[in-house]
This record gives sequence, C-alpha cells and structure tokens, in this order.
Amino acid sequence: MCYLLIMQKLKDSFGRTFPYIRLSITDVCNFKCGYCLPDGYQVDKSDNRKFLHLDEIKRLAKVFSKLGVSKIRLTGGEPTVRKDFFEIIKVLKKEARIEKVVVTTNGYNLDKKAKMLVDSGISGINISIDSLDSNIFRDITGHNRLPEILQGIKNLQELNFTNIKINAVLLKNINASEKDFNNWAEFIKKNEVDFRFIELMRTGDNLNYFNKYHISAKIFKNYLNKNNWIYQTFGKDAGPSLNYINPKYKGKFGIIAPYSKDFCKTCNRLRITSRGDLRLCLFGNTGINLRHLLQKDDQTKELQDLIMRQMKFKKESHYLELGETGLTKNLSTTGG
Repeated sequence: MCYLLIMQKLKDSFGRTFPYIRLSITDVCNFKCGYCLPDGYQVDKSDNRKFLHLDEIKRLAKVFSKLGVSKIRLTGGEPTVRKDFFEIIKVLKKEARIEKVVVTTNGYNLDKKAKMLVDSGISGINISIDSLDSNIFRDITGHNRLPEILQGIKNLQELNFTNIKINAVLLKNINASEKDFNNWAEFIKKNEVDFRFIELMRTGDNLNYFNKYHISAKIFKNYLNKNNWIYQTFGKDAGPSLNYINPKYKGKFGIIAPYSKDFCKTCNRLRITSRGDLRLCLFGNTGINLRHLLQKDDQTKELQDLIMRQMKFKKESHYLELGETGLTKNLSTTGG
C-alpha cells in the first residue's frame, strides 16, 4: 500500500502517472541514420555543457526512485559510447534501487558486448535495426554492421537473455513493403524477439526527409490484421507500442504510431536530456534544467519539489499532427 501511495505522487493534471524515465547519457552517436543524423554527430557549439557525470546521475535517479519511478531506460545518441556506461548501470541498480534498467542501442559491437550487458543485470535491451537487407541497412545507417548486430542477438540468446526488442523506423519505399514485413515475420518466427515498427516522426531539422519518407503505420497494422495477429496489452511501465502475438511465432510484432488518435492518453514517461534538462514530452516546447540541484546529496528535497511542480505543465498531447516539433532538433538530442 505504501508503494502505491508513492506511485501516486508523480502525476500530471490529466491523471497520468509516471513510473518510467528515459535518461539520455550522451548526444554522441556513431551511426549516420538518415532520419536522425544524416551527416553524423556534430558538436552543438551553442551548448557547451558537459554530459551528466556519474554522481549527478546517481542523485537524479535516487530522487526519481523516491517519486515512484521503477524503470529507467538509458538512451543517447548511442549510450554505449560512454566509457562509464556499465558503471552507470551499476549505480542505477545498486545505489538508486531502480527495479528495471533497460537500454536502447544501435547495436554497435553488440557481438562483443553481449556478455557484459547480461552480466550488468539489465532488464531489457532495444536494438535499432531498420532492415534485414544488409544493403538497405548500410544505406540508412552509413555502416555495414548488420552481421555483427545479428550475431550479438544470437550471443544474448545463448546467454538465456530473453527481453530483446528490435525497433525499425518505417520508411516509405525503403522498408515498408510486404516483402520487408514477411522477412521480419520469418525472423521472429524463429527468434523470441519483439519487433516494432516506429512511424517516422518529424523533428526540427528533418522536414524534407519526413515529407519524402513518411508513411502511416496503418500499412503495417493492416498487414498484421490480414495475417491473423492478435492484439495484446501490457503493464503500467510498458512503452507506447501496440503489441501483437501469433501462437505460431516465438516473437511478437508491435507498432509505435505517434500520429494515431489518443497516442498520448497513456503516456507514462518523462525524459532527461544528457545535460540534465527535464523534458515533459519528446516534442514539448518547455523544459527545465535540474543540474544545479544535482551537485550535493543534501539537495534531494529541493530537487524533488522542483520536479513535482513541473508536472502541472505537462500537456495533454504532443500535437505532432499539427506540425509542432517543440525543442527536439533531432532525436539524438533528447534520447529518441
């Protein structure tokens, strides 16, 4: 009962509760995905603040834990490029007492990192793979690394790690054909992996790309309905994916469709940027820096109060359908 009361504390004016934080620990990414960083990572000279250091992350996570947060997803950029990446996981789990620590990665060197990831005690891993066609994968990401990523997934499975999700951005005339869908169906028929298509989102600097490649996620939903996939619901700290199961398949399919009606109604996460800004929404116009309250252990109460005060400013919707992209210049700046 006490735990439930704590959970109620982190609530917005629309009654939504927030047990889930997406924490970006770097803007740096070593891939050049066309929908995010087509020219690769560029240093933002307008913001010379360093990324959150380990002690700041520890203090931040401890406060969110007190506010009922049970799940933190480490994102980037590419979070594994940080030299203290595994130390961050250790701090979140053992010192901040976060129940579930999960990671989103582009899979760079996953074949070599698989055992370290499992040994770190992470609860789940999301891997970005936009195509099972190595040529298309290379064209999208700028890297010919699909074989090592797929080997990394095998290595995880051989270590009996099962909470593996694969994300792909749905792109018109690139990976959105029935052939592409069938390729993924064959993959998850043999592998206990959740595969999700994410509808391409417009950000501050990708308008031309968005106009050229955006396609509604309905095309994939229609494919699932036609092939007798069954809709499945998830729990309180689940993400925004609409998930589908088929008894003939080991894996599952999912759809993340941010332009769909009522997408924000079940929002359950907040975001922290790599430089310590609290963002109430990936595409929100407002954010507040928390870093000045992450410098000493005795700032806990003040930090907690500031976070709670911000909750009243969280909007009902992201309003992406109106063309609003908020402060998100590209997805690497806010952790996707």
